[in-house]
Amino acid sequence: MFIVSDVFLNKANIEAILLGLSVEGTIAVGMVILLISGGLDLSVGSTLAFAGVVTGLALTSLGLPAVAAILLGLLSALAVGLINGLLVAKLKINPFITTLGMMITVRGLLLVLAKGRAVLNLPESFTVIGQGRLFGIQYPIYVMLAVVIIGDLLMRNSRFFRQSYYIGGNERAARLSGINVDLVKIFNYCLVAVLAGVAGLMITGRFGSSSLTVGTGVELRVITATIIGGASLSGGEGSVFGAFLGALFMAVLANALNLLGVDVYWQNFVTGLIFIIAVVVDVINERRKSLQQ
Repeated sequence: MFIVSDVFLNKANIEAILLGLSVEGTIAVGMVILLISGGLDLSVGSTLAFAGVVTGLALTSLGLPAVAAILLGLLSALAVGLINGLLVAKLKINPFITTLGMMITVRGLLLVLAKGRAVLNLPESFTVIGQGRLFGIQYPIYVMLAVVIIGDLLMRNSRFFRQSYYIGGNERAARLSGINVDLVKIFNYCLVAVLAGVAGLMITGRFGSSSLTVGTGVELRVITATIIGGASLSGGEGSVFGAFLGALFMAVLANALNLLGVDVYWQNFVTGLIFIIAVVVDVINERRKSLQQ
């Protein structure tokens, strides 16, 4: 891309890549931990939009201060994750079915709450979280990097977080060894939902409005990024740093297609194709491992 495009390595373009990455990179941290434990969440895109709309309505309709509105938005995201976790861990409902239903339900709920209209003219006291700068770099980039670094350290060193590897590798053995499997699963669903909420607040702050359609398709891009980064849909494998690199690859790819003037419809085709290839490679690797055992 550096050879093809003169602007690819410009500071403005690199910042644009990182700013676009801030949303999916943040969610990817929670998603990879969930995938490692054998879970899956298709509702993160709806949760992202839901947190933004709840926060926007709290600021404009209820007149709450920015801090209170942000907490309310994150609590709404936490509620989505808690429901997902309880349905999967306690009622043993398939994660795909659970989160697919939640994706549709939450998207419909935010349409009802906002009455089908975007929430506009958010106060500067809130939008600063998406538009403010430190040393010339916008805040969402710092937030994403902090989440990635903390998440990677916890997955490498924290006993509680590392339990996800045992659960994803062999849930029955994990239960027999004394791990509270249900608690870890519920926590992981809550974690990915809260991080989706954080991403929703950042993108809402960036645009200065709560969009009803934001986050559409983000779940597939995040899952693709985590699989490219070494996670497995079968659970038990993956790393936070790998998921971040996968998300970075997807962000650079999207930026490259834009700079090359590729039609947006072809961009969706390429993203979907990469997802299929990543899943196929993951399945082949799993079969190879099973044959070796």
